[in-house]
Amino acid sequence: MSDTIVYTKTDEAPALATYSLLPIIRAFTHASDINIVTEDISLAARILSNFSDYLKPDQVVVDTLAKLGDLAKTPEANIIKLPNISASVPQLVAAIKELQSSGYAIPDFPADPVTDEEKKVRSLYAKVLGSAVNPVLREGNSDRRVAAPVKEFARKHPHSMGAWSSTSASKVASMQEGDFFGSEQSHIMSEADSVSIELHGKDGSVTKLKEGLSLQKGEVIDASAMSSTKLRTFLADQIKVAKEEKLLFSIHLKATMMKVSDPIIFGHAVSVFFSELCDNNKEALERVGFNPNNGIGDLMGKISDLSDAEKSSIEADLKSVYENGPDMAMVNSDKGITNLHVPSDVIIDASMPAAIRTSGQMWGPDGALQDT
Repeated sequence: MSDTIVYTKTDEAPALATYSLLPIIRAFTHASDINIVTEDISLAARILSNFSDYLKPDQVVVDTLAKLGDLAKTPEANIIKLPNISASVPQLVAAIKELQSSGYAIPDFPADPVTDEEKKVRSLYAKVLGSAVNPVLREGNSDRRVAAPVKEFARKHPHSMGAWSSTSASKVASMQEGDFFGSEQSHIMSEADSVSIELHGKDGSVTKLKEGLSLQKGEVIDASAMSSTKLRTFLADQIKVAKEEKLLFSIHLKATMMKVSDPIIFGHAVSVFFSELCDNNKEALERVGFNPNNGIGDLMGKISDLSDAEKSSIEADLKSVYENGPDMAMVNSDKGITNLHVPSDVIIDASMPAAIRTSGQMWGPDGALQDT
């Protein structure tokens, strides 16, 4: 395939860019007899490729990502990978519903799998969650260097940078103990071997989390842990600081890339910030299957399933939290979408630079920039 370039079809804005960029690439390479082929690695395609057993023969989708993963390890690989959705659970569930409405009989996403079939379905969807594409396509000789003309353009036309005031109260807070950084341990394998990962409970029980993990000689195995108790204390303290110092409260994670840890950390932030609501309406929230890991937006989507009295109670507590707590940084102040609505709405490598460029401020509920 040395005379072939694979151009990946993805989701959202990159799909729009494709309509203008791909014809230019094809026109530019036409005289050189270079073959441009497109491969679909969109979220929808990746979902369908994992559920062939549920589809009609004419609906079956090839696992293009696996195919490109094999190609990426070969010398002749030439793949143009566009940005793609790193799906959070709410995004995945929305995509599943859209596919089902289009006639694809794929199963629902099991939030709390119990049966063997539900566990199997959950494990298949786990392959699609988070940043499932990047690790596969970057395993080969991935080149992410910026072209010299692009660098030169950026130097001549830098991002706007708001002026920072000497009175700015904005700050970044991070845990000082009990986090992944503080507990990290690494080991270099002296010989090739396989290892197991075990959870040792306080009651003496041992749960095997993973077995037969093969490691090479010289490979580094790394482990760390976070204390949820210290995390929740830290979050409560920062909420208090934000209130006292009249700062917007915001949390910056990468919940789609760190798809195991960060959604859970995000869930703790939601349940601590909205602790009054969660404590006062525990039974109703459990009945509708509210999961803080999916954000407060998950509750807004399920509130219609509650009785009028339960809805009134939740709405009153929600209003109380917003009135008595610190103002929250907003994703969309016009629509009331907060920093804690959806885990994939605030991705740290985009949100922090944006805040730095806007004078260290973020957008508040009133639609104005404020210290945060």
